[in-house]
Amino acid sequence: MAFERIDSKEVWSGKIATVRVDRVRYDDGEEADREAVDHPGAVAVVAHDGEFVYLVAQPREAVDEQALVELPAGKLDEEGEEPLETAKRELAEEIGKAAKTWKHLATFYSSPGFSNEEIHLYLATDLHDQSAEGDENERIEIRRVPLADLDAAIADCHDSKSLVGLLWLKAYEERRA
Repeated sequence: MAFERIDSKEVWSGKIATVRVDRVRYDDGEEADREAVDHPGAVAVVAHDGEFVYLVAQPREAVDEQALVELPAGKLDEEGEEPLETAKRELAEEIGKAAKTWKHLATFYSSPGFSNEEIHLYLATDLHDQSAEGDENERIEIRRVPLADLDAAIADCHDSKSLVGLLWLKAYEERRA
């Protein structure tokens, strides 16, 4: 079931993504057009201090959510900045924290049926205060969720990257118990 991309045309470009139409040929000779969203990628951070996991609530107009609860996260949009550095910057900007200990948990596609966005998921522990200037257009409310309420946070979560991170944290905490 192999394929090769035989043509690609950018049809739209915006601030956060571009859209292209690819022509692909499958190994049986059939050809098809596929629309794809090019995205620079993102990071998400599971930040906890042993008592609380830190989440953010913010409006997500694309899905008509007034206050979608998510992990601290951000786009890889700084030239030359590695994913871990982006994660550190976003953690400071979004929740006013830094971490002494960082661990890469996973890298995954957010929605590979139409987008090439990869999300780099990190665990941040040994937290301490560190503020940074955030995006002036962001409207973020910090949520400290007790680890004892992790199941409820998972049940209420509607964001894929946050579900991956929270489920990973739950599995990690259960192994430690």
